[in-house]
Amino acid sequence: MLWIKSFHIIFMVTWFAGLFYLPRLFVYHSMAVDKISIDRFIIMERKLLYGIMTPGGILTIAFGFWLMFQYNYSGIWLYLKILCVFILSVYHLYCFKYFFAFKENKNKHSHIFFRWFNELPVAFLIIIILLVVFKPL
Repeated sequence: MLWIKSFHIIFMVTWFAGLFYLPRLFVYHSMAVDKISIDRFIIMERKLLYGIMTPGGILTIAFGFWLMFQYNYSGIWLYLKILCVFILSVYHLYCFKYFFAFKENKNKHSHIFFRWFNELPVAFLIIIILLVVFKPL
């Protein structure tokens, strides 16, 4: 079962790498004015979103549920963790929304918005780790 836990952690790290970096790319993309930079950001964002972030998220959730059922975890801490993962999944879907807005040249948000948007996964990462380590409820 340590393999399952290890893969859960590995894919969680890859998912969060994307959750941290993609909105940072949105910050720079929203400030770009030349076509070469804009096209480059679209390529970088697409590769990160489809090649790293989405597979990492799917595998994190899959191994997480496997762990939950294998170890028969329960408790309010687990439901709070699942809620946090759900919120992060919605955040992930918003990343798709913003990616397509940039791709179609329809972005309406400033770099300041994306700087704030970029901070949300940090808070959820802290909450999730504290819930898992301390299992407070």
